[in-house]
Amino acid sequence: MATLHHLTFVSSSFTFRPMSVRCDNERRALFSRIAPVYDNLNDLLSLGQHRIWKRMAVSWTEAKMGDRVLDLCCGSGDLSFLLSQKVGSDGKVIGLDFSREQLLIATSRQHSLSNKCFTNIEWIEGDALDLPFSDGWFDAVTVGYGLRNVVDKRKAIREILRVLKAGSRVSILDFNKSDESLTSSITEWMIDNIVVPVASGYGLSEEYRYLKSSIREFLTGKELEKLALEVGFSAARHYEISGGLMGCLVAKR
Repeated sequence: MATLHHLTFVSSSFTFRPMSVRCDNERRALFSRIAPVYDNLNDLLSLGQHRIWKRMAVSWTEAKMGDRVLDLCCGSGDLSFLLSQKVGSDGKVIGLDFSREQLLIATSRQHSLSNKCFTNIEWIEGDALDLPFSDGWFDAVTVGYGLRNVVDKRKAIREILRVLKAGSRVSILDFNKSDESLTSSITEWMIDNIVVPVASGYGLSEEYRYLKSSIREFLTGKELEKLALEVGFSAARHYEISGGLMGCLVAKR
């Protein structure tokens, strides 16, 4: 029988314990610093479009009522809340992230939204490279703007494959590293001339300047598809969104 092990739950009691998280400490510190304004900046910088992209990502998982699902690198919980409504009160959502500050905000949002179905969400401080779940535990997995920041992307995707049930899907939403030089140039121009200046108003210009280098170091859609298939997924397709500025990898176990 599948079981959970080595978990750190974030609940109303805010109980934490030390754990080994193999990640870039600088990036973890970065997400902790931006946590208080993360949601406001997402709305501002995307003109609210990120909510549409996230709904698309959740829809591609084909999660249904009663399913048990994982929102990996959940941040402040946007995808977790959408998944919660998909799986209903008989389902279960686990939101896992390495940033305690982001999880505290997610927990606060869960309580303030006062939606009965959101009681099916539990928050865990954990490591995307060493998921604390047994094989075949989940009916679906989402990753929103997280894979790009994981130090070992192959291992992270292998871990996702391991915890998914046969025939289930993962949906990975992130910035798109385009093959088209024009699209790449537009993305970098927007980061330099819109994202960083806006973030500087919150005292976070350096924290958001990293976006450009992280996208350059990311994988293209074709490379993500290839990696998913190499790891063991039976099918993988990358969808370009919003004129190629965003992308979503959908892979089936």
